[in-house]
Amino acid sequence: MGRVSPRLLLVEDDDHIRMPLRWALEDEGYEVAEAASGEDACRQVAIAAPDLMIVDLMLGAMDGYAVIREVRRANDLPIVVVSARADTHDIVAALEAGADDYVTKPFQVKEITARLRALRRRIGASSGADERPQELVLDGDPAAPLVLRPDRGTVHRGTDQLHLTLTEFRLLCELAASPGRVLSRQALLERVWEHGFFGDERLVDVHVRRLRTKVERDPGAPTLVVTVRGLGYRLDPQ
Repeated sequence: MGRVSPRLLLVEDDDHIRMPLRWALEDEGYEVAEAASGEDACRQVAIAAPDLMIVDLMLGAMDGYAVIREVRRANDLPIVVVSARADTHDIVAALEAGADDYVTKPFQVKEITARLRALRRRIGASSGADERPQELVLDGDPAAPLVLRPDRGTVHRGTDQLHLTLTEFRLLCELAASPGRVLSRQALLERVWEHGFFGDERLVDVHVRRLRTKVERDPGAPTLVVTVRGLGYRLDPQ
């Protein structure tokens, strides 16, 4: 059987950007669907179940932030934002909404395809068998222990499964692989996002904040994923 092409939804209202990017992505082996509005993007996600998404922020009545939030209500597929907005506030807002990555316009198509390849490798690493422990108890609370199962791709708080995005799950796995050890933002960027020199360390900070809202007993006073000022982050099992 031949390899199935990954399905990608490209959400961009500018024809002059969308069409060349679609052709480049198809040359990379993606099966590309298009959406020129936020409303159409949400319909296509519900119907076609894409494997990945590229989303512009400035889409009209339903902007990219709203699209990401809507998709995140029921789907953890990887989302890359491509936008002309380069202000820190816009980047953080998109990541807080649930995006996995952010690329500013103008961009090189090779950068987009490189980041998509990194996302696909992360999907494979999360779904494939490896030698990681099958179960890690991160918080031994007798009433509701926090249990990470890397081989299954799940995190439970007691009997409830926590819904982490791919990036949040990978971030937790990297921290849990070295309990008590400080990992710098750059180290996490390279291991989780695989960006090397062109990555943005703000990605790490925003996703740590999102991860804490899901795994900490009190996100406002985190004790599990701890900030080590000037150095990075450390996971302290409870």
